[in-house]
Amino acid sequence: MRYQKEFFATAMLSFMVLSLQQPALAEGPNDPAPVLQPNQPNGKTVLFDNSHGQTAGQSDWVIDGAFSDFADALVEEGYLVKEHRGTEPLSLDDLNDVDVFVIPEAQIPFKAIEQDAIASFAENGGGVFFIADHYNADRNLNRWDSNEIMNGWRRGAYEEPTKGMSAGEIEAMEGVTSSDWLSDEFGVRFRFNAIDNTAGDIIVPVEESFGITEGIQEVSIHAGSTMAIMNEDIAKGIVYLPDGLTEQANSWGPAVDQGVYFGGGIEEGPFVAIGKKGDGKSAFIGDSSPVEDSTPKYRNEEHGGVKRTYDGFIDRDNGPLLVNVIHWLAEQEDYHTFAEIDLPLDEPSPILEMETPEHSTEPQVEPWRAPQTGYLWYDRTTFANGSYGSDVAPPIDISYQLETPAVLPADGTPFQVRITLTNMQPNQVITNADMQVYLQGGTAVSQIQRADGSWPNGYGYQSVGTLRADGTGKAEMDVTMRLGNGVTEGPANIRLRVGAGNNVVTKAVTIGTGEEEEQPPVEEAAFTLSYPNPMPLDGSTFPVEVVLTGLTPGQTISNAQLQVYIAGGQSISQIQRADGSWPTNYGYFNVGDVTANQQGRGSKTVNMRLNETVQANLGSIRLRLGSGNNVLTETVTLQAVQQTSFLAPRFHQYVDHFQSVDGNTSSS
Repeated sequence: MRYQKEFFATAMLSFMVLSLQQPALAEGPNDPAPVLQPNQPNGKTVLFDNSHGQTAGQSDWVIDGAFSDFADALVEEGYLVKEHRGTEPLSLDDLNDVDVFVIPEAQIPFKAIEQDAIASFAENGGGVFFIADHYNADRNLNRWDSNEIMNGWRRGAYEEPTKGMSAGEIEAMEGVTSSDWLSDEFGVRFRFNAIDNTAGDIIVPVEESFGITEGIQEVSIHAGSTMAIMNEDIAKGIVYLPDGLTEQANSWGPAVDQGVYFGGGIEEGPFVAIGKKGDGKSAFIGDSSPVEDSTPKYRNEEHGGVKRTYDGFIDRDNGPLLVNVIHWLAEQEDYHTFAEIDLPLDEPSPILEMETPEHSTEPQVEPWRAPQTGYLWYDRTTFANGSYGSDVAPPIDISYQLETPAVLPADGTPFQVRITLTNMQPNQVITNADMQVYLQGGTAVSQIQRADGSWPNGYGYQSVGTLRADGTGKAEMDVTMRLGNGVTEGPANIRLRVGAGNNVVTKAVTIGTGEEEEQPPVEEAAFTLSYPNPMPLDGSTFPVEVVLTGLTPGQTISNAQLQVYIAGGQSISQIQRADGSWPTNYGYFNVGDVTANQQGRGSKTVNMRLNETVQANLGSIRLRLGSGNNVLTETVTLQAVQQTSFLAPRFHQYVDHFQSVDGNTSSS
């Protein structure tokens, strides 16, 4: 029975977990591995490797973690699914009674004796599924990525596989040799390209793919690679990327070379391929994204951060294709090469000189960044708490949340992002949090306003300042940002990280004109502000009362924001937080919930202060309901007075209806 897309609409999967560890427990290679037992066995066993760094960095490629959707789907099809873990080299004994061996994106190179075991397993009738990624996806910073590991040689270091390594690393690499192993044994070679912003939509017909491509129209790729067919008698592509790919549009943003080698299509090489090896079979895919899901189990072994993975298995036709691949691999057939049967053979793929082992070069010094101090990829005692291999359970997770406008303005208008952290230790301080907005493809387009109201010159990750928890373990900060650097309207992402490589929040956002911003909830609301005039420009505190009338009784407005700014748009105001503290930056700040009484009137008084370093006589105070929805703007006088009485502030009233807001609502 072929695996159909309707599977995703079915109810919960029915199977037993014989030995499934909970994510909160510390565990490693010496602990019992999980086993997933089907209710209706088909007599076949699939073994997933977890002995070659499959949980390094942000990867979590285990059957009870971020590969669980794939594993669960196989169990539903009747397969017994196991995980291989251990500290000794992989051997043929480990593959006894196994029908299919899945190798998810390895990060630790295979020793020569392990390569021999894998090749012998396939030669004797087993199926092997190689899941790679793009070049430089070196998640544990050991200078080897999965494509190099699968191929059997390191780019630019064919003659010296331990090039640049320390004595400890060289010792851990004992038994690793350079060879064109994958090409010699299985007839393919993973390329070093890095392709994004497309999907595999050239699908080989069902009659030429042993039925694997039945019902398949597209397979997703999110920064992945293709393969070169090296021996057409034993390897065949079944999914290709479209023609017309370019370096500008389809190269992964951080790619270290051109990213796209032959313009896509057949010459770029297959994205998914199959092979025949003696009595057994092989299959290959150039990206882990179509296989993974969004349920990682472990912490990041380098820094202990919470992992965030992509929900790829349920995207496009990824799931059905992957299960069909396993069905084919698990079925033994009585031919040894594709040339022996009635099947159109592929042409060998074109090869760039830099793709050959002897002529390959290292485009940039590896690793692509330095590891965090104290982390050693080969020493589990240095792994962070809660990671696979650590003996210590993870700490309670800090929860991170970003609140953004519905549409980020593309015209450079400043906007606010609220950062909220919970589950911190009381009074805990985080000083290394950075944030950026980036386009699909990776181009950074954001700046963060400094505490003095000025803006940096560049774009990219910039500090949000100091995040300090209160007595309950909560920290909150409003950050003012703006976009530029050739920003275009459309989908983008905003990301918060705590230290390099430790991404804690990635949120999809929309960049546009603001026209999609949520509109006011009622049409007849009116607004009044009460504040001292002149406003003190010496840093002293003064109250501002926000009054809304014409609301529905009991209605709550939660997106009212205030700021004072001067000519040129520079924000100069802060609003005191509920705990009495002040923000470190200037800009729009939320006034809190405003709830209407039975007469439809709601009010809220906040304490404000102005940047005392500013020299100006006039400014403006503005009230808005969400980014871009300015409802009240008034001119105010600024004066550096030493004492200001707020017992009887001058009352400034402004009443207007949403349908008649005019030129006073220009952006700032």
